[in-house]
Amino acid sequence: MVQFVSKQEATQSPKLSGTTLRRYRVQGLLIEGVHWVRVNSRCIRYNLELIKDWLHNRHDPAAHQRAIEIYQASLLSNQRRIPKRSGHQ
Repeated sequence: MVQFVSKQEATQSPKLSGTTLRRYRVQGLLIEGVHWVRVNSRCIRYNLELIKDWLHNRHDPAAHQRAIEIYQASLLSNQRRIPKRSGHQ
């Protein structure tokens, strides 16, 4: 399950500063809606697992793209619908 975390939590595990995370966002290295989401004008949350993967695969964009695709496929909005049963048995 994907967990979006606060800036403080996102800086602990990969040992990045908040300034570095912001710089990566502003430069477009981290993608809004994938690596981070804006909850409101003052609150941003980070997809910690994808940020770790991005750091690990910065020089292998194809590998990181696979991680993004796996994340996107796991979203409920991308799950196949189970057709409702109609009528009586």
